[in-house]
This record gives sequence, C-alpha cells and structure tokens, in this order.
Amino acid sequence: MLAPVNKIIDTSVVDGPGNRTAVFFQGCNFNCKYCHNPETLHMCTACGKCVEKCPVGALSLTQGKVVWNPAICKNCDTCIKVCSHQASPKISWMTVEALADRVIRNIPFIRGVTCSGGECTLQSEFIVHFFRRMKENDLNCLLDSNGSVISFEEEQSLMDVTDGVMLDIKAFDPEKHLALTGQKNELVLRNALYLASIGKLTEIRTVIAQNEIDNAKTVYEITKLLSPYLATTDIHYRIIAFRPFGVRKQFLELGTPSQKEMHSMEAIARSNGFDHITLT
Repeated sequence: MLAPVNKIIDTSVVDGPGNRTAVFFQGCNFNCKYCHNPETLHMCTACGKCVEKCPVGALSLTQGKVVWNPAICKNCDTCIKVCSHQASPKISWMTVEALADRVIRNIPFIRGVTCSGGECTLQSEFIVHFFRRMKENDLNCLLDSNGSVISFEEEQSLMDVTDGVMLDIKAFDPEKHLALTGQKNELVLRNALYLASIGKLTEIRTVIAQNEIDNAKTVYEITKLLSPYLATTDIHYRIIAFRPFGVRKQFLELGTPSQKEMHSMEAIARSNGFDHITLT
C-alpha cells in the first residue's frame, strides 16, 4: 500500500497539542480560494515544465514521470511556482512501514503524529494501518481534515485509532461554502456533530476573509451548533485571519480582517459558550 506524501515536518508545535510529527499528504477535493498551499491540490501530470526550469537539475522526466532527486534539490520551489496544474513534483510515494519508521525515530522528541494535507482522508485506508503502527508506539494520533470526504461515523476502523480530529468549517451557509471551496458542507457539519458527540472534535477552524463570506454569521452558527457539547468535551476554536501568503494571484484581493474584527469573532464564539479560543 502506497500513499503520496507531500512533506513531513518531524517536529511541529502548530499541528496539534504538544510536539508532533506532521505528515502532509498530496491531493485535495476542495479548491479553496484562499488556499495557502495550492501545490498540494492535484497530482503531477508530468508535463515536464518544472524539469526545464529547475535551476539545479534535481528533476528529470523518466518513463513518463517526473523524478525528484532530493539529494541535490535546493528547495527553491521554482518547480511549484512554474506549475500550472497546482501540483508538486516533490512527492514521495511511501509505504506504511516506511512512513512509520520515519516517525518512530522521532519518538524521544514527540508526543504524537498529525495527518494533514491536502486532504488526508483521501488516504483513509492507508492512515488506518499507519495509525495502528503509531498506537503500538504509544503515540497520540490526530487528523487535520476538511471533513467532506468520508463520514467518520461510518469509518469505525479509522475512529478506533484516531484520538481526535481538527476540523475545518470554512462557511456555514452551503452556497457560500460551495462558492469558496467548490464543495457543499452538509457532510462537514454532520461530521462535526458526530465527532463532538463522541468527544473527538479536538479543534474547529475557520478562516476569516473579507469580501467572501458573512464571517459573523459563520462563527455564530458554528458555535451555536456545537455549544450543546461543550458541557462534556473541550472543543478548541481556532479563528484564523486570512493572509495573502502563498495564495494564488487571482485571489489576493481577499481582504485581511482587522484586529477589531477578529476580536468581534472571538466575542461571538464566547457568547455561545466557547472558552478555548485562539486567534491567529
């Protein structure tokens, strides 16, 4: 069994609680306008444009595939900048054992592992086997997901080995969500309720961008929906200010909210009973 891994951060303090190894899988079913890593959206088409532009010759076209040589790569990201397919040639197709071995060597320094993306649940079967190996080594296992690929309630084998999910809820209104991401949010909200009901909704995340959605309505409706579960589970709410870093040029006009607006979003969440809130 193989899965496409975009990158691995061996020690991260921003991908869940504590020091963790974060694994980012390639591929996503969303196409968010404000995506800050659009090179993770699709798989390489082997058009060869990046091979021509690589300044150090770290890429080659072999048997119809782009081959990446990490030993000489300077990580200048020229390949990503010239790609017109929202992909990256710097992908490692890894087995469960190879990925597990990479993470296990970090154990003296980490308390857990987080699978992210792209959208990690596109690789749900792979992650089940990977998390089982992590559990053998007493590591906490989290998913960072948009919640729209699978019904977590129907994926019991995945839930059995997952300690929590950090869930993106990008907009509450289904049509606004569709305009922002290319997908509706019915399954996202259903997954949020299910995860909260079993105590595995570790965190919800909403990006606040001007000129795109009704931010106040989104924050109010999300926190109102989940407030009944706060008596039995601590749900962290991370409210994220849009910043134009890494965003595709055609979406740079999305406005960055002011500190005043961010604090007003926090006040809305608190009015619905949320206490564990982070503004970033």
